[in-house]
Amino acid sequence: MSEHLDELRRIARAIPPAPSPMSSYLEKVRVRAYEVTDADVEQLRAAGCSEDEIFEQTVAAAIGEGLRRLDAARRVIG
Repeated sequence: MSEHLDELRRIARAIPPAPSPMSSYLEKVRVRAYEVTDADVEQLRAAGCSEDEIFEQTVAAAIGEGLRRLDAARRVIG
């Protein structure tokens, strides 16, 4: 399983940095993903972000946060 997690980490790191209009949206994805709405995505599109860019950044943020939480749990479990 470790090699699969390493691959996910590599993929998430390969995504280019997000443009600044996405910062609050991506924080929401990381902390309160259940609150993300279509209006959030429409706001990004109105700011000039493409569908592909929104998707890639959303997935990268979700993977990154999931792996961060997994790593924290592993440290606690020991």
